[in-house]
Amino acid sequence: CVGSGGCFPQSLPARDSGDPPAAPLCPWQGFGCAKALYISDADKRKHFRLVLKLFFSNGQEIGTFHSKLIKVISKPSQKKQSLKNTDLCISSGSKVSLFNRLRSQTVSTRYLSVEGGAFIASARQWAAFTLHLAPAEGRNEFPLREGYIRYGSVVQLVCTATGITLPPLIIRKVMKQYAILDVDEPISQLHKCAFQFQGSDRMYLCLSTEKVIQFQASPCPKEANRELLNDGSCWTIIGTETVEYTFSESLTCIREPVSPVPLITALQLTGGGDVAMLEVQGEYFHAHLKVWFGDVEAETMYRSPKSLMCVVPDVSAFGSDWRWLRYPITVPLLLIRDDGLIYSSSFTFTYTPEQSFIPGHHAGVPHPGLRVAPPEGPPHASNTCHVPVIC
Repeated sequence: CVGSGGCFPQSLPARDSGDPPAAPLCPWQGFGCAKALYISDADKRKHFRLVLKLFFSNGQEIGTFHSKLIKVISKPSQKKQSLKNTDLCISSGSKVSLFNRLRSQTVSTRYLSVEGGAFIASARQWAAFTLHLAPAEGRNEFPLREGYIRYGSVVQLVCTATGITLPPLIIRKVMKQYAILDVDEPISQLHKCAFQFQGSDRMYLCLSTEKVIQFQASPCPKEANRELLNDGSCWTIIGTETVEYTFSESLTCIREPVSPVPLITALQLTGGGDVAMLEVQGEYFHAHLKVWFGDVEAETMYRSPKSLMCVVPDVSAFGSDWRWLRYPITVPLLLIRDDGLIYSSSFTFTYTPEQSFIPGHHAGVPHPGLRVAPPEGPPHASNTCHVPVIC
């Protein structure tokens, strides 16, 4: 929740038909909920995007924020899923949300969530979980596995906000309140499914009002491949996406909206010797941004809304004892607008010392050198370029 001087913002989701009334974002909640948004049957769009306008309570605009593209799914697919069409399939490592709707009544919808370190069934707030294919039985470590989630797979649900996880679960297909034990087709968006605790005697993940409990299913005498569930054990699965915008106005008085918030997605290091150049790749860049390495401003050149070029500052800018550096120096990468607004990022830049020998030096006496190490960031933005800089 963004606030300043005790003023908390209000959320205002935009619609084509005009702006709806502002919905207050309470300080003790930290979130807003838009339950009235829907896609009409007459709208034939296959994708849409949410636009969120935030204001302080005094009416000052914070900015406009966009979601990622959201796919319109009118109803769950009744066809048997195959990997030939993976558009609706759910892959390992995806973020999902689970909800339970008793007797198909919208007012009874509850979402699997985490609160106070415990799993709960919340009627007001949903949570995102990373769905992983679990490791083979008997292995304690939890390596990431790729592939699409299929019924009968052993999975683990990890809360993206807290990191809390449930024990290994076997995901089952649900048909008419029965868990089907011998189905191995890929899971699809909005499918009903059940989660059986691995190694248990027909125990399933279940809700009871706001509590999350275990429920023991009943065997089906006539069909050994089925187990009878109760309403609270049947969950609907749907993929989720998150967009995170980070900024700080603590050191300046901002009068202009903070948006568009620039997002760094990748780094590319070029050059070497006396001058190393860093290309910052991302979105929503403009000419009023400067790249900072920690508290050191870099000479920055605007190239396009998706690219900034900057000169890597010399390591001497980070301390007078740099010449005797024997350990790496890692600094955060920031973008700062010309009015002082700070946009942080998950990327860092590391200077690593390197020993080298210079002609004229006595043998065995190393001359301190410097290697500009690859920028660090999310796995998809890994960089392997090394540029030696002789100091």
